[in-house]
Amino acid sequence: MSSRLLTASVLIGGTLLVSCVPYPENPPRGPRPAGSEPVAKVLTPQEQEAKKKEEELKKKAEEEKKKQPELLGNNPDKPDAPPSGDNPPKPGPTKPPKKEWPFANPVPGKEGFVFSPYNNKMVDVRDIPSGTLVQDPTYPPAEQKRFRVP
Repeated sequence: MSSRLLTASVLIGGTLLVSCVPYPENPPRGPRPAGSEPVAKVLTPQEQEAKKKEEELKKKAEEEKKKQPELLGNNPDKPDAPPSGDNPPKPGPTKPPKKEWPFANPVPGKEGFVFSPYNNKMVDVRDIPSGTLVQDPTYPPAEQKRFRVP
């Protein structure tokens, strides 16, 4: 009788212990060792400046494209003449606001780890200074999902 009671209590205790262990949300992909968190790619100040300049060049190119169709509608002999038609000319585009990257949320109880603002997954940002712009490692670089370290 006591051996059955002992066996039953061990099985119940083991079941309770196993049910308290969290399981990973998504299995790790690629050659990363199991249990390791993705590490965010740090953008150096030079890379950050290059990104800003690249974005500014893209915005200027888009503005130039928007201006070209207006110029094509004008009389080529009089480039300052308003476009023909009943519609008055539209005012130029206002300057778009500068892109502000969101800040990640720190993980309570785990220093050096933050929750991504895009998918709320944990990202390792140990040894990265506060305010640094980093790339979210859970997205491909083409999507340009970046955030700032809090």
